[in-house]
Amino acid sequence: MSVSLYYSARRTAPPTDAETAAVERIVAAHRSSFPYEDEESLYLYEGGGGEPSEIVAGSTKMPFEPDRVLPVLNHVLGSVSELRRALSGAEWHVHLDDLDVPWGETDGYAFPGMRDADPAAELGGF
Repeated sequence: MSVSLYYSARRTAPPTDAETAAVERIVAAHRSSFPYEDEESLYLYEGGGGEPSEIVAGSTKMPFEPDRVLPVLNHVLGSVSELRRALSGAEWHVHLDDLDVPWGETDGYAFPGMRDADPAAELGGF
């Protein structure tokens, strides 16, 4: 059984040229700094996902190795946070299967405590 992160943004106005360029820069930066070649990374669907007024949509399957889940999730959520900031006025929905990921103006998308120095140690390790 796999767990995936899903992300989408909707708004009536299509992305401007500047926004499209920003999205491309964010995706390129994400891919060049992603920590694992053999794991699924930020993936945006072509055409915004196909839903009405959906300007960006994508998903990322989480790794099966417990020690990789938090680094992958943290990296992808950081990139999705940058995308949200680049596409103003959009309504975003970000969720890990059925669990909505909270948004905070300072930290972007993150679960409480996930960006602590070593959240796995606080849980007793894996």
